[in-house]
Amino acid sequence: MQIHTLKGYIQNIFLVEYPDKLLLLDGCSRADTDMLCDYIQHTLQRPLADLKLIVVTHMHPDHAGGAHRLRDRTGAAVAAHPGTRRWYAGPLGRIAHGIDVLLTLWVAGRMGRPKRHIWYDALLRPDYLLQDAQPLPGFDEWQVICTPGHTDHDISLLHQPTHQIYVADLVVMVKKTLVPPYPVYHPQEYRQSLARVAQLKAERVFFAHLAARSGADIPFAELLSMAPVQPKTYWHSTKNRIARTLGGQSRNH
Repeated sequence: MQIHTLKGYIQNIFLVEYPDKLLLLDGCSRADTDMLCDYIQHTLQRPLADLKLIVVTHMHPDHAGGAHRLRDRTGAAVAAHPGTRRWYAGPLGRIAHGIDVLLTLWVAGRMGRPKRHIWYDALLRPDYLLQDAQPLPGFDEWQVICTPGHTDHDISLLHQPTHQIYVADLVVMVKKTLVPPYPVYHPQEYRQSLARVAQLKAERVFFAHLAARSGADIPFAELLSMAPVQPKTYWHSTKNRIARTLGGQSRNH
């Protein structure tokens, strides 16, 4: 088993290579699909049909945006938590989907990336629905670890023989400091997810937005102390901003 790390549009891409098959640990963004297919065919010199499974850890554009296109091109199956199918459901879900696409483009601009076409289907159609503690279909040595908080359906992926884990957006980095992600929709569950990953004592931890590091080098106690106790989302930020503005106007009168 070899894990290849590729630089995606705004996130790391982890492609796991076996002698007879390939596993993609997350669904990438739509902007990454051509690059990934080129890597498989020309760098690894393998047919696209060797990609057997694409995991979607959660529905944000840089984790789910390429899943359907990659399935169409390679024939790989898509696996995800059942919650992915309802995350962007309904009118408010569609608004959230549009906001998340715009925020991804904003992040790309801050990183100096050109604007790319990253729109994708808001409703994922997975071939496999993943539950906590189950092995990945066709890749039994990888175990699903449910780590909600950032959304209600985040999962992490533990490679049990080597005790390495991919945690997607469970932790990010701001100004060279490890911090909880933004948004956090479910703060209590997020804290439980942090504690659960800490208890695993992984040899190595892979992240979507920072370099891999030893599990022993991650300050889980500090992260828990920084974790929000109330939801920290776009909706709550907007509501609080409006409340502060109205409160200031009231005091001025």
